[in-house]
Amino acid sequence: MNTLTHFDAHGQAHMVDVAAKPATHRVAVATGRIEMQPATLALIESGTAKKGDVLGIARIAGIQAAKKTSDLIPLCHPLALTRVALGFALAEAGSVPQVVCTATVETVGPTGVEMEALTAVQVALLTIYDMCKAVDRGMRINDVHVLEKHGGKSGSWVAE
Repeated sequence: MNTLTHFDAHGQAHMVDVAAKPATHRVAVATGRIEMQPATLALIESGTAKKGDVLGIARIAGIQAAKKTSDLIPLCHPLALTRVALGFALAEAGSVPQVVCTATVETVGPTGVEMEALTAVQVALLTIYDMCKAVDRGMRINDVHVLEKHGGKSGSWVAE
């Protein structure tokens, strides 16, 4: 595919018509990370952050965000999601303490769920920032991207 689907023949933005596309099981997995100071990671890991369970709240925020993607991204279709799952890994990769978030989103429908997975990751990471900013304003959200997608006419795609 070498055309942008969200523009018509006159270059005007429009919502893609998916009415003729068959409903298939679709899955997308996205990931991203937030880097922080070692003390911030320790707070998250111990569960003693002042605002509460950072990862628990971030998980709920990510799920909520996936369900609201079409409200945030103008040309996204509202979808009936069948599954949204977020996982977190705490790591000190080299000398950079970080939390890695991975979101898996599924639906049975005529269009994919990549945007929902990306939105879930971004909002979950923003929630971690919000909950920890009092102790670490220098946190950085990085490397948010789709890892894989499955379903639909284009089949499966996995990042290299």
